[in-house]
Amino acid sequence: MLIPVAHENLRGRRWPYVSIVLIALNFFIFLFTIGTMRDDMQKSGEVQLHILLLSAHYPEATPTSDAFQLVESFKREHPGVFEQLAAPNREVLDGWDARQLGSNWSESQADAEMARLCAEFDDIHDHSFTWNFAFHPYHPKPWSYITANFLHWGWLHIIFNMWFLWLAGTILEDAWGRVVYPIFYLVSGAGALLVHGVVFSGSMVPVAGASTAIAGLMGGFLARFPKTKIKLMWIWFFGLGRYKFFVPAYVLLPLWLVIQLVWGLLSGSAGGVAYWAHVGGFAFGMVGAVVLRATGIERAMDQAIEAKVSWTPEPRLAHATELLLEGQSDAAIGELQLELAENPDSGEALELLLKAQEKLQDFNGMKETLANLCRHCVTSGELGEARTYYEQYVNLGGERLPRGVWLELCRHYEKQEEWDRAATEYEKLGRANPTERVAVPSLVSAARINLTKLSRVEKAERLFKAAEASTAPHLDSDQAIQEGLKQCAAAIPKMGVYGTQ
Repeated sequence: MLIPVAHENLRGRRWPYVSIVLIALNFFIFLFTIGTMRDDMQKSGEVQLHILLLSAHYPEATPTSDAFQLVESFKREHPGVFEQLAAPNREVLDGWDARQLGSNWSESQADAEMARLCAEFDDIHDHSFTWNFAFHPYHPKPWSYITANFLHWGWLHIIFNMWFLWLAGTILEDAWGRVVYPIFYLVSGAGALLVHGVVFSGSMVPVAGASTAIAGLMGGFLARFPKTKIKLMWIWFFGLGRYKFFVPAYVLLPLWLVIQLVWGLLSGSAGGVAYWAHVGGFAFGMVGAVVLRATGIERAMDQAIEAKVSWTPEPRLAHATELLLEGQSDAAIGELQLELAENPDSGEALELLLKAQEKLQDFNGMKETLANLCRHCVTSGELGEARTYYEQYVNLGGERLPRGVWLELCRHYEKQEEWDRAATEYEKLGRANPTERVAVPSLVSAARINLTKLSRVEKAERLFKAAEASTAPHLDSDQAIQEGLKQCAAAIPKMGVYGTQ
């Protein structure tokens, strides 16, 4: 399973209070409505099934307009299933169905039963929570274009939706502010449901979930931050294996949209997922983001946020930011280099410098800046951020960090129990600094992890021997080396020697 876990612009200028409130509100509503929605769907499903069964066996029975729409929509979308429902020798579905199949109702009796079912059907539509607040393409309630975005069918449904809301919403809230952003969110959700209602105008299948509005955020994300790298984690074998990598938004999000389009074409309104609502929301989000930027609203909101945030940037940082927004990356780099000459530990200047170099595709400059960002984050204790920058550094061909910074990253990987990565980085650190004091303990650590955590005995033995042969001072590591070599010798099977049972 492929899951987005982060992106490189997650940190904003201030706390994303609107996104936090939206997530909290969704969970609050979910906890108080999930039981009611399940009961409503069970009752509605039973009545609808009975209307379909009665119509299949007694086509002359006259339903109300809503029930007639239900039957016609089902016959249009599932003609084969409807034919099976009309078969006299089919399997009995429930107690009501057994009574219906076991009786030979007259026309008046069938009409009376249809009238009773239709009255129950209409009562559910008039009074049930789900019918009133989820979105139904057939005669939707006006407010359901908003309320449906806050209802969910289950725990996995809401958890995944809220995670995507956090990833896409926080950066857009930081860009657009706490007024424009929630309006954008709600309008995208309403627009997505409008598209779904147009595509499936006669459907009575309810639509609920924040994914419609979140699709709008994803469209806005693509239009506003197309080059932002999204960190993905591939999980397989029931979570026993993990692999993380970065994909630019301009690759990942269009691919997601294509998948929604394909499934939308293959699935009907009863497919369980409102694919066309996702497509509509995504389109609304992209157009909305372009409009905000073209009209200057985004720029006005950005300036208003800058005026309110507690941190006031240095003049050069503010000027460099303006130059970047205007596309003058070379001039921005000049300003940032002057700032870093005076304040070499400025994380803000380094991050802006990285963005400017990325726009110019200055890969050598990016490597140097990423190395400095690694150092800055390690010094600040932000090891999670440091490893993100380090992985970008390695992807660009970076091979060697300052020894202390590199060692802290090795220890971080080990602490996170990423044994293979930790062993690899320890070995790289040791071999990159063969005459330095750090070489031997790094090789010993790599050997220890290979031996005890990865069961790579021969690899561990080679590393212990490399540490033993090192010209770097290592008297304090001799005991660990000799003990490690003994453990390797005991673990390696000897050719021609057989154990006894």
